[in-house]
Amino acid sequence: MLKKINAVLSGLPMTIVAGIFLFLDLAPHLGETFGAAPAGPVFLPFDPAWVTVLISGLPLLYLAVWRVIRNPGISKISSALLICIAMFAAIAIGDLFAAGEVAFIMAIGALLEEATTNRAKKGLKQLIDLVPARGRRLTGDKEELIPVEAIRQGDILRILPGETIPVDGTVVSGTTSVDQSVMTGEALPVDKGAGAAVFCGTVNCYGAIDITATKVGENSSLQTLIRMVREAEEKQAPIQRIADRAASWLVPAALLIAVLAYAVSGNLITAVTVLVVFCPCALVLATPTAIMAAIGQATKHGVVIKSGEALEKMGRVDIVAFDKTGTLTYGRLDVSDVLPFAGDLDQRTLLSLAASAETKSEHPLGKAVAAHARAKGVPLAEAEDFQMTAGKGVCARVKGRGLLCGSEAFLLERGITVDGPAKAALARLRAQGKALILVGEGQTCLGVIALSDVLRPQARQVVSRLASMRTDTVLLTGDHRTAAQYFARQAGISQVWAELLPGDKVERIARLQRENHTVCMIGDGVNDAPALKTADVSVAMGGMGSDIAVDAADVALMSDDIDKLPYLKKLSNATVKTIRVSIALSMCINAVAIVLSLAQVLTPTTGALVHNAGSCFVVLIAALLYDRKFT
Repeated sequence: MLKKINAVLSGLPMTIVAGIFLFLDLAPHLGETFGAAPAGPVFLPFDPAWVTVLISGLPLLYLAVWRVIRNPGISKISSALLICIAMFAAIAIGDLFAAGEVAFIMAIGALLEEATTNRAKKGLKQLIDLVPARGRRLTGDKEELIPVEAIRQGDILRILPGETIPVDGTVVSGTTSVDQSVMTGEALPVDKGAGAAVFCGTVNCYGAIDITATKVGENSSLQTLIRMVREAEEKQAPIQRIADRAASWLVPAALLIAVLAYAVSGNLITAVTVLVVFCPCALVLATPTAIMAAIGQATKHGVVIKSGEALEKMGRVDIVAFDKTGTLTYGRLDVSDVLPFAGDLDQRTLLSLAASAETKSEHPLGKAVAAHARAKGVPLAEAEDFQMTAGKGVCARVKGRGLLCGSEAFLLERGITVDGPAKAALARLRAQGKALILVGEGQTCLGVIALSDVLRPQARQVVSRLASMRTDTVLLTGDHRTAAQYFARQAGISQVWAELLPGDKVERIARLQRENHTVCMIGDGVNDAPALKTADVSVAMGGMGSDIAVDAADVALMSDDIDKLPYLKKLSNATVKTIRVSIALSMCINAVAIVLSLAQVLTPTTGALVHNAGSCFVVLIAALLYDRKFT
């Protein structure tokens, strides 16, 4: 019950009400300060500041008491405790405006901090939704749909085209291609045959396969992925506010000075004034207001920052770990090379034959070839007698020519060998991490069409700019080593870790952290979620990245522009500097106010107004961040 009441009182609507009543109490107190007779609002039978004290003060009191009871050691002493002491002291001498003012400023600070630290929690649910509800178990000649919870290790399961694989397993019969981007981030489906391993949550693209369940329930790869995200989420410590870290000396110092002031002057009002001006409200506002301004600045540039802690940590990052597919690259396939091997063929003719044969194909490589031909205006003919062998290739008759399009192994099965210069060309293309479609006719290999992911044009410049800021870069990817090394060379990244599952990425990041590095991870896929959670700062490609990756990350690049990384680092440095300046200013204002209080120049009311002025200065300094240029 107390928590519910506290939540209502500390929410934005009630805080606005508290501010209105505090404003109603301000004018009479200003009149009293400048010599006019005090007068309250004629339509209220009570001092309106009481409403502010109750609305903003009760949550503050709840927080102070809760920390005294629950926190260990010196952390029992918090900024909330000092504010409560000042509030009760002001109430004791009848200065309700001063009591309401310090409580209200703290309520504003709490709302600002909450706005900068709250983040969406939907990603984990979406990850769990990837687990299929049922599987198709084979028992003798019988096939039955059963709940995924009922699947046991050793069961034989049939996976039809388009279905999600419900458990980890090994293929016992059939051939297909599996989209396992959810686990490895690979842009291309992976061909699977007898003996190949398949993972829970991945999608069977084409042929029907039978698998033996090897890991079920909580032991499956997808459940392990979910567990890692949960564990990483729980490890995220809440932001410890600067004012609370300083409270261990602020509270004793304030009480000591107030007691000494009363002992020397004999004036209780002087002691209360010291407590009021000592309250760290400007200190509390310094961090959230600067972070709010920086978040607004970043949002204008298509960068969504969900954590003030991440913004601060980004300035300390010394290693940026990139995922490959969808991050360094666009994550889409395009035809990169068309190489005829037969002397009577040119590139256009070879592309026309292959694209015509692939027009009825459901494989992403075949679709990409056909789409590329259409985009180039290459004429396509009708494919007759079309046959597709899942995971291998297609056969078709085009303009009376019997064509084969597929892997080298597919052509070898049909008696077509590749040797000499053609063999060397294939080796060169594979070394570049490209996917190959060989085109054959009769006993001859007519040529090869190579497809590749596309490197983002700004990737090399981003790596270079990060290096100039003393930030190293590494590549973490589930893709094949040859493809990873090829794209790393293109981007200027020297350190490459390839063929990684989600857990391997987490381990690599943890190893870097154990070596005292502050790591920023940037990725776009579901498989990147645990690594994003483990890294000190995580950045997701928000435009095309999965919702799970975006929810797991601290920062989302909504335009998928990795050129924003150097900007983000500069913004972080400027934000930290602004926070430090604001803290220094607030401490100076507090010091001057304490001296004036001891000299009895300030009363609790005027002290509260000076206190308010310090808070306004902090907000204005933070606001300057919003329009600064970071080139």
